[in-house]
Amino acid sequence: MAADRRIYLDYNATAPVRPEVADEVLRALELPGNASSVHAEGRAARACIERAREKVAALVGARAKDVIFTSGGTEASNMVLSPSFRRLGEEGASRLLIGATEHPCGLNGHRFPHDAVDILPVGRDGIVDLGRLRERLESLAPRRALVSVQLANNETGVLQPLAEIVRLVHEFGGLVHTDAVQAAGKIPVDMRRLGVDALTLSAHKLGGPKGAGALVLASDQLEVADRLIRGGGQEKGHRAGTENVAAIAGFGRAAELSLAELDREAVRLEGLRDEAQTLVRRIAPDAAVVGEAAPRLPNTLAFAIPGLKAETALIAFDLEGIALSSGSACSSGKVRRSHVLDAMGLDPAVAEGVLRVSLGWKTTKDDVIRLAEACERVVNTLYKRRASAA
Repeated sequence: MAADRRIYLDYNATAPVRPEVADEVLRALELPGNASSVHAEGRAARACIERAREKVAALVGARAKDVIFTSGGTEASNMVLSPSFRRLGEEGASRLLIGATEHPCGLNGHRFPHDAVDILPVGRDGIVDLGRLRERLESLAPRRALVSVQLANNETGVLQPLAEIVRLVHEFGGLVHTDAVQAAGKIPVDMRRLGVDALTLSAHKLGGPKGAGALVLASDQLEVADRLIRGGGQEKGHRAGTENVAAIAGFGRAAELSLAELDREAVRLEGLRDEAQTLVRRIAPDAAVVGEAAPRLPNTLAFAIPGLKAETALIAFDLEGIALSSGSACSSGKVRRSHVLDAMGLDPAVAEGVLRVSLGWKTTKDDVIRLAEACERVVNTLYKRRASAA
């Protein structure tokens, strides 16, 4: 029977809104002005947006003037993954090279012709094959490529060697975008150190409100010439439409809190993640941990227990009061095996059972213990059913 208090362990899907963020959003909702208006009320709304812009920029080591607010990470990725993304005075990329384990907002949301896209393979550890990347860049030269690789995978937590990828792509004159939605606020993200030309962010992964995100450019020498949303001159002409002041304000506050707590939280969550992994293996010694051989986010554990189907397990955990996710994606009511796990070459029987535990700002040691207790009951129930069926 589930305990009264539910345990939320699905932060990679969305993090609960932090109380300080909710307060910031409420304050911004009371501002009556349009941020494009010149009167005092409009200037107050504008000031609220610009304060948030500075906080979001600080989270990723960027300049405030290079932050473009959007409705979320999906729009930001759709915006930048375009042949018109370019350095000023240069032609845009003729081809998109994108990792096989990328989020659907990149794989399905880019604006390149389908015959101008190459999927970059990954190894069994989930890391992009750098040898194949070099071969493809050499074959394209002197034409430029836009390369898009997640900093951290949302399903497995696997981290890519992004600085190394950037050096390689820049050697051939290309541009690099990274989807930093899962990484920002969980590990240090510094655009200058990484050397990327653009990155994308989402507020709700940080404990901010849903419906706010950002495209961050490395400098004002980069542009997306073909605007995704056209109209007025908001966001310095990059993205038309009246700004969502309240959501942007919440985004800024979430970024500020995440940066202030980054080092401490990374250590705390990694300890809880490792404890959860140890407890799962104590219950099921043959459990497989996805991406275990690669660097991972400190908050993410993707595992599979032989014979345990994800769709059945998720319901069982939910009844136990535990909210988890899986390595599968649902579309139109049909359960499909994860493209991420397929790209990693995971055995289909294992892939169908992958569960994802993702921790965050409200997670406690007691939550991890409750997870383990629920896991033991779910596994015992499974094997009892299998034994009786046999």
